Amino acid sequence: MAAVPLHYVDLRTFCYATEDEKRVEEALRTYLPEGFEIERAETEGYHGDRILVLSARVENADGIRHVLEQLRGSADLEQVRGQLDDRVTENCELFLYLDKQAAFGGEARLGEGITLRAKVEAYPAKKDTAIENVREVL
Repeated sequence: MAAVPLHYVDLRTFCYATEDEKRVEEALRTYLPEGFEIERAETEGYHGDRILVLSARVENADGIRHVLEQLRGSADLEQVRGQLDDRVTENCELFLYLDKQAAFGGEARLGEGITLRAKVEAYPAKKDTAIENVREVL
């Protein structure tokens, strides 16, 4: 795959007070290239508990290819291909929700815990064009 039809990929997860921060970071790193920096932002939950937001934006082509390679290992990709109309927005963004627990074990699977948002290149910038570009890349 020479060209990558994505402008960037954002990955984000939350680390709640009951979770081990290192394990949550390791789960997020399952999708990231080696040595990639993760941003941290601390916030507070409804009952005053600490929530750490871990996020990363991958913008270079090699990094995006790495993220896509991790996703290609998922058995859920056929399901994703069948749901592209629901997963791609009118703003040409692809959304996937990934299983944080499976990611900690090194496995890419749909689920809850990690949000992947990718801005899809589409000229003209229309949902149908974006869907076709995502279908090619997956």
